[in-house]
Amino acid sequence: MSNILPLAFYQRPDPVQIARELLGKHLYTRIDGVLTGGRIVETEAYAHLNDQACHSHLGRYTARTKIMYEPGGVAYVYLIYGRYALFNIITNEAGKADAVLIRGLEPIEGIPEMLLRRGLPAVQRNLTAGPGLLTQALGITTKHYGTDLTGDTIWLEDHREVVPTDRIIASPRVGIDYAGADAALPWRFRLAGSKWVSPAK
Repeated sequence: MSNILPLAFYQRPDPVQIARELLGKHLYTRIDGVLTGGRIVETEAYAHLNDQACHSHLGRYTARTKIMYEPGGVAYVYLIYGRYALFNIITNEAGKADAVLIRGLEPIEGIPEMLLRRGLPAVQRNLTAGPGLLTQALGITTKHYGTDLTGDTIWLEDHREVVPTDRIIASPRVGIDYAGADAALPWRFRLAGSKWVSPAK
């Protein structure tokens, strides 16, 4: 039986629940034949309704956000600061443009390749502890925009890890001061005690 998360996992209506449940799941890429991957330790949820931080707020539809309106289970990858690719998972059904950002990853598979991609001599926190770092380590770029997350390029697996509720830290999301009152929503989720969560407070 495959451990790959099915489309049905992503196509549920609550991105906050999905973001919490992605903690402890494993994210993999196979780029140019090289397998890399790790365990998700930090996520953020974004909702198309009542969330000014979401790129699809008020039905915003642009060349960048159009993938958000596809059925859940595809990659939404975009650049920040002109250089860092951020990897998001589109959730919910078609037309209901929710997403989950992957912010932190514990490196497990293909670490030598990750080090090469990041230009690091040895394993250290900044290998994958941040949304723009983990994408570099995994080889995810904007060319993976729209990638089916049940295929053989980028996929997620359930290794049957049960994450106790008391090990999940819920707090406001990072870098969304423009979102007004919605900036305070506790939709950032981290695994307590993991050194692979992003350093953002």
